[in-house]
Parts: sequence; structure tokens; C-alpha cells
Amino acid sequence: MDLILKKSAQIKLVIFDVDGVLTDGSLFIGDDGQEYKAFNSKDGLGMKLLQRSGVAVGIITARQSNVVKLRMESLGIEHLYQGQQEKLPAFEQLLEKLSLDAHEVAYVGDDFIDLPIMIRCGLAIAVADSHERVIEQAHWVTERNGGRGAAREVCELIMAGQGTLESAVQKFLK
Repeated sequence: MDLILKKSAQIKLVIFDVDGVLTDGSLFIGDDGQEYKAFNSKDGLGMKLLQRSGVAVGIITARQSNVVKLRMESLGIEHLYQGQQEKLPAFEQLLEKLSLDAHEVAYVGDDFIDLPIMIRCGLAIAVADSHERVIEQAHWVTERNGGRGAAREVCELIMAGQGTLESAVQKFLK
């Protein structure tokens, strides 16, 4: 765990996949074609706290969904890349846009499509219910499943590694 906290201290950007990471992977599609997803509010607070601590948050997802756009806007997440069947080009765009090196980025994924970024970033994280091949490539695996608090775990891990978690918590205790 010490090595993971050391890697966390170097992170300036955390990128999350959506389906299977920020959601449990379920897709609800109505007769009218409207798509619905369930997001975890605790994950959302964690992402807000992470951003307030000075770490940027990004989203790279293969699907295109208005509900994802709305959710990310509500969380103040500016770096949203949807419809990315190949995620690596979006990753490289973010590195260039934010003037970061790959070792300064953590990526959270759950399936094969996430592997190209996971093998290049500084801290590869798999949610607990990821495909076993994804877990094999991860530096760290959450205890919680995707859509069930895994993103919150990631945010708190990064903040703990950077020494900002306790001060964030203390603000709620005053």
C-alpha cells in the first residue's frame, strides 16, 4: 500500500470510465430511446472533493449519452470525452491539453477497452468487479464495485497519498 500511496502523491489527473466504473454497468433504455443510468452520490462528492484538492478529473467513455454530460456538468468536470471507441487518443489529448506526463495520471477502468490507457498511465486502478484480465494489469483494485462507491475509494486514496484527505474531512466537522 505504501507504493500505491507514493504513486498517488504524483497524480495530477484522475480519469474515470463511466459504464462499469461510475455506474454498475447496467443500461436502462426506454421505449423512446432515452437512456438512464444510476450514479452513486458518494462517488460524486468524492470527485468534487478531489477537484477541490487540486487534482483534475476527466472522463473517457465509449458510449455517447446526454445523461453523462448532465451528470459531469453537475460535478464541475470539464474534461469529458464521449463516444471514444478507442480511448487512447483522448488520453493523449488530455495529456497535451494539461501539459502532463502519463506517470501523473491515474486511470480507473473495468474492461478490455480500458487496457491501452491502464498500461500507459502512472496509476492503473480497476474496480472490484472488473474483468480478471483488467485486474491483472491494475496497480490497485478497489474494494467496492463500479457504481457502488469505487470512485469514492479512488478519490480518497489519491487525496490520502497527497495529504489532503484529512483537511477535506475536517471542513465537514466544523
